[in-house]
Amino acid sequence: MTRDGRTRATVGAVTTRDVCFGDATTGAVSLDRPVLRHPANPILTARQVNAVWREPHLQVVTVHNAGAARLADRTALLFRSHLRCGISVLGLAVSADGVTDWTVHPRPVLSPATERDVCVDGVDRRHLVDTESGGVEDARINPVEGTFAVTYSAYHAGIRNRVRVSLALTDDLTTFTRHGPMLDRDMRNVVVFPERIGGRYVGLFRPNDVGPGDIGGVYTQVRIGYADDFRTGPWEVADEPVLRTGVGPSAFSDKIGPGAPPVRTPHGWLNVFHGVRATMDGNPYVLGVALHDLDDPSVVRVSSIPILFPSRADCRVPDTDYVHVPNVVFSCGLVREADGTVVVYYAGNDTVMNVAVTHEDVLADLCLRYGQDPLTGRLLYPV
Repeated sequence: MTRDGRTRATVGAVTTRDVCFGDATTGAVSLDRPVLRHPANPILTARQVNAVWREPHLQVVTVHNAGAARLADRTALLFRSHLRCGISVLGLAVSADGVTDWTVHPRPVLSPATERDVCVDGVDRRHLVDTESGGVEDARINPVEGTFAVTYSAYHAGIRNRVRVSLALTDDLTTFTRHGPMLDRDMRNVVVFPERIGGRYVGLFRPNDVGPGDIGGVYTQVRIGYADDFRTGPWEVADEPVLRTGVGPSAFSDKIGPGAPPVRTPHGWLNVFHGVRATMDGNPYVLGVALHDLDDPSVVRVSSIPILFPSRADCRVPDTDYVHVPNVVFSCGLVREADGTVVVYYAGNDTVMNVAVTHEDVLADLCLRYGQDPLTGRLLYPV
């Protein structure tokens, strides 16, 4: 037992931690098994949303890629859903224990922009409506300075692969003030650190380009950016990445990007990201983990070992239900508990929402013991 009451056990090189879900389901995690899935997954599905969004044009076929945050005494998920017409919208669900009894808000809380939406002064409403006309996706709930800075992907309806990351501020996750695109360039998967570092706000950015099969180029890079004001920018995004893939036999070898917003731990800023390795039978997505230096987040340690691979347990649906993309786990949000437990909310097959738990000590050990060079992918330990 450590001084702070945490259970510590070491078997060989394997550090273990006892963990607990909000509904009191317990288990243990280790370097061999860094993430524990909840046995009752999925926790939120299209059937649950459709029971509330009953109008035909609001019926959905997926619930996935949800940002997560604590809202008062509840856990909130800002989830993405595909409407049957193909457009994505964002909905809200809340739960007292973060696992069961999710209450779904009566309607989508964020849809493609209209000229009636609340915007800050200076936003070109017509341009914003055009930018978001193809759907809004993959929200990250970034808690910054007492409010929620929601970053989300906005797709153009008429230009293939045109995507901008937009910003909206909210205190309650039901009413939003739109600030428009954060950058005037294609971008995807943007997360913001929850506090100033060295006097400036910091974000992680994944540029979005188009390559063969939509995998390549700077899909393989995560870059760091800085701004004096996270609301207005301008964001200065570094030319050189802090994380890069695209070479070697890595589980992240073909694509990489930020997942959940970073959280502060004693070990560093914890960054759960996603990675892709192209195979002869598709492009499986995994979850990886990195630690950014608390004072200089451009300094990164990254685990070569993913913390979660996709499995059949991640997309349990009836035989007649739609499944969007096979072999995918993807996270846009996590919640860190005071004892170092990390509750990870993740999508299975871009179809349903799941929950898992891990511990910051185990994730840090993976980065420190089984790291890879963040820019070359070269293993930093002998095989």
